[in-house]
Amino acid sequence: MGFTLAICSEMVLTELPHLERVQHIHDAGFAVEIWDWTQKDAEALRATGASFTSMTGYVTGDLTTPDGADDLLRTAEESIPFAQAIDCPSLNIHGTGLGEGGLPVRPVEVTTGEDWVAAVRTLERVAELAERHDVTYVLENLNTAVDHPGTPFARAADTLGLVRAVGSPHLRMNLDLYHAQIGEGNLVELVRAAVPYTGEVQVADVPGRCEPGTGEVRWSFVAQALADAGYTGVVAMEAWASAPSVDGSRRAMDAFREAFTV
Repeated sequence: MGFTLAICSEMVLTELPHLERVQHIHDAGFAVEIWDWTQKDAEALRATGASFTSMTGYVTGDLTTPDGADDLLRTAEESIPFAQAIDCPSLNIHGTGLGEGGLPVRPVEVTTGEDWVAAVRTLERVAELAERHDVTYVLENLNTAVDHPGTPFARAADTLGLVRAVGSPHLRMNLDLYHAQIGEGNLVELVRAAVPYTGEVQVADVPGRCEPGTGEVRWSFVAQALADAGYTGVVAMEAWASAPSVDGSRRAMDAFREAFTV
């Protein structure tokens, strides 16, 4: 028993054109994660032979405002044909649209009860859309202290609560353990609670958002906790290589493989 290991092609091998990154990742034996699909060529991605595990599944929108929810649903539906073209089963969304530098397009200081109700209703619509097209949307937790200040529903506890409230197999968590370590900690207990609702796990070490082994988290212990909780899905390294070079990226990928081979 093991995990499907994937690498985020947006954060490693950055000296190379994107398609070459995808090819290198595939040749190294990993699946591939991508972000924004709108500037990419589905046919060229398929030609690399890579397996794609997740991609950003919307372009604009948010979970709480009427216009934002409509935008999110519209651009989510526009994203699905690309996902199907590259045989990518999971599409990633956030509590709100993210702009330059990962900052929320519509920052929120206080999330109200009305916001929570609106978010559940929007996510129910997302789940219905996903069911019609036989894909899965995954809702990612983020951190507000370092990378994404002003993002609503950022904590893993928030995304878990929303996913549980919707109660659809077509809406799962993207459990990002880098963000959770910054915002919440207690990763093993979080894993145990979240695994039944999790469609993907993402990792990077803290501080620095680099590969496992460069920071404070004991990743082999977390990997074993995932396995013990019965998780057998995708674990993706969404991390910068600590040594910014092609060789450094390869070493980062090797360190990730070693940490998550259980």
